[in-house]
Amino acid sequence: MSPSALLSAEQFADRKFDFPEGGRWTELHAGEVVTLSPPDELHGNVVLNFTKALATHAQQVQDGYACFELGLIVARAPDTVYCPAISYFQSGERFAELENLVTETLPALVVEIASTNDRRRNMAARIENYLNWGIGHVWLVDTDSQEIHLFQPGISPIKLSSDEVLHGGTVLSQFRSRVEDLFAKPAWY
Repeated sequence: MSPSALLSAEQFADRKFDFPEGGRWTELHAGEVVTLSPPDELHGNVVLNFTKALATHAQQVQDGYACFELGLIVARAPDTVYCPAISYFQSGERFAELENLVTETLPALVVEIASTNDRRRNMAARIENYLNWGIGHVWLVDTDSQEIHLFQPGISPIKLSSDEVLHGGTVLSQFRSRVEDLFAKPAWY
């Protein structure tokens, strides 16, 4: 794409619903529109399980709220907008980001799910971009290995296998979930 044809984050947001699938699996990488493969059922199960676990946590602790597939503007000129599965916000007015398609507001936590090949591709660069942008915690869910990798700036990544417990650490101090439970088909669904 020529430099004059590159989109800004705002142009991307204005056109998002015009993209295939209503822009559902669409991101902006260095000004260029990228459409990802629709996720598989296990990806959906992980999102549903995290949704319930985070909602329970947020109701008990009142420390923030989750947004799903919200476009995060992680770079400018050219603009890059990633749409992680979950962004958890703890600052600003509660629920301020729910109606937005894109935002420059930093979430406290991002949950990415590596479920399809195109989601796995360049995941290291995505995580680096999140951390460089200022996000303090990135949880990468690997649906193939059924592991969760925890990333923080300046700290070696931590890998949790399915028989371990995910602790929210400094970002969600009272959050706890067995890793295997996050991959299970929801009984309540």
